[in-house]
Amino acid sequence: MPEGDSVWRAGRRLNRGLREHLIVRSDFRVSRHATADLTGLRVRGTETHGKHLFTRFDDDLSLHTHLRMDGEWTVLGVGKRLPARLADNIRVLLETDGGQLAVALRMPVVELMRTSDEVRITDLLGPDPLRHDWDATEAVRRLGADPARALVAALLDQRLLAGLGNLWVNELLFVRGHSPWTPACEVDLTRLVAMAVRMLRQSITVRGNGQVTTGDPRAGHEHWVYGRSGQPCRRCGTAVRHVGEIPGDAERRATWWCPSCQPGPGPDDHRRPGQR
Repeated sequence: MPEGDSVWRAGRRLNRGLREHLIVRSDFRVSRHATADLTGLRVRGTETHGKHLFTRFDDDLSLHTHLRMDGEWTVLGVGKRLPARLADNIRVLLETDGGQLAVALRMPVVELMRTSDEVRITDLLGPDPLRHDWDATEAVRRLGADPARALVAALLDQRLLAGLGNLWVNELLFVRGHSPWTPACEVDLTRLVAMAVRMLRQSITVRGNGQVTTGDPRAGHEHWVYGRSGQPCRRCGTAVRHVGEIPGDAERRATWWCPSCQPGPGPDDHRRPGQR
């Protein structure tokens, strides 16, 4: 699933291509908005909050999109067109008076709404480290509100801290040396959040860094534990372990960790009453 920094980059692409331009053609290939027509509206810009994008137009209108697992926004320059083989993947097409073409591919969430109604979504989200209104104190407060909750579940809860996904959470917990199932009350949440902010912001500001956490951008060397099940830990040589997601269980997500570098409870040592 794209993470907050990937969504932020998508928003930046949309702003570069669309902001302050008029829409001269729109095509919504989703049943809910199949008859929608944005022709003549000016794009005021795109903002992101966590993994959500809000592209705003005149007349108090916003296009809300969420990439989930494999959605994608692409912006094409003047005269450029998508390959015909991608036609079936198009969900939204927006063409501007400047000739730019923005296309949403495989987008699972496409929703036209009043800009003033965006709050019904954003009010459910925690602080976002990549937004101008980032509030570290509030993020720490929310993460600590349930002291017994496992760190991996709390950090992935978008209501507490928006924008972190599996990659960043698994890498963050390795770097800090915490077992993913350590209760939130047992760690310094202020320092943990500060490291999360540093990692996300470095991803969007350091050219060529992207989602590299080891400092080594070579293919296969970018991450400490994420996606490395059974491979030796880059620090101690212990085999990296992995547990899969349990569908419908917010407390059990796909997780990678080094049991030596991240000592503490395991996945079956931290279950809430009534859970498997």
